[in-house]
Amino acid sequence: MTASNEPLICSAKGCRAPAGYAVVWNNPKIHQPDREKVWLACAEHRQRLADFLQLRGFLRRVDPL
Repeated sequence: MTASNEPLICSAKGCRAPAGYAVVWNNPKIHQPDREKVWLACAEHRQRLADFLQLRGFLRRVDPL
């Protein structure tokens, strides 16, 4: 939950499902090595989002929330 008690929502386009995973990534061409960006993912979209980032070499890890 966020500080405002709103549920965390999946970052996949058009999805409004509650997020259960943090897909952590970094684009080394534009981000410092220690910077981590996070996309939230529901169970249905976790793999698709991770695959998208992995294909580009951006995926760091997928963490359960």
